[in-house]
Amino acid sequence: MSFRATILTLYPEMFPGHLGTSLAGKAMERGQWALDTVQIRDFTTDKHRTVDDTPAGGGAGMVLKPDVLARAIDHASENDSRPRLLMSPRGAPLTQKRVRELASGDGVIIVCGRFEGVDQRVIDGRDLEEVSIGDYILSGGEPAALILLDAIVRILPGVMGNDLSGLHESFEGGLLEHPHYTRPQIWEDREIPAVLTSGNHAAITKWLREQAEELTRQRRPDLLEEKARK
Repeated sequence: MSFRATILTLYPEMFPGHLGTSLAGKAMERGQWALDTVQIRDFTTDKHRTVDDTPAGGGAGMVLKPDVLARAIDHASENDSRPRLLMSPRGAPLTQKRVRELASGDGVIIVCGRFEGVDQRVIDGRDLEEVSIGDYILSGGEPAALILLDAIVRILPGVMGNDLSGLHESFEGGLLEHPHYTRPQIWEDREIPAVLTSGNHAAITKWLREQAEELTRQRRPDLLEEKARK
């Protein structure tokens, strides 16, 4: 069974976006994954097709209505056990571990928020898992959904030419990835580290590990702290 992503959005024309090209696009053509969109506005009941309303208690902006969004979710997930995700800046930070968990399943249902957010009652009532791609604000959940799917699709079996490529990257072993080099041997007076051309595989492995640990220590010490707690 191929991986299937269903996107609930007010802007279905934003999909598949960049996922229709390169590795992801070719994998879609081969049937390794599929994407469909649901227009949230199709589940309104008034003549103006209203999807939002003013926030209870006052405040700026508008809030997606729970009744409209719930109908869209119910339509997309009838007899469907795929995880229901809501792209949200207040969600749990997306990790490579969670990406691998999602990639191992049949697919995902992703709600793309807009305006000030989504009525909390539909988040609770439809068991939406809030997911954040970083500590910043976007104009809507669509770009975040594309990023999430990019991370998932690339590690689906057979998508990358060499499946081992996905095992030696930043975050996979609790470390950032080591530096990479290729020919020419000398470029602008900068030379490839001698150990990498020594032919000594044990020394190369040791050097790459040390470089990964040092980069992580400099840039993401929190990863080392988390690794030490496990």
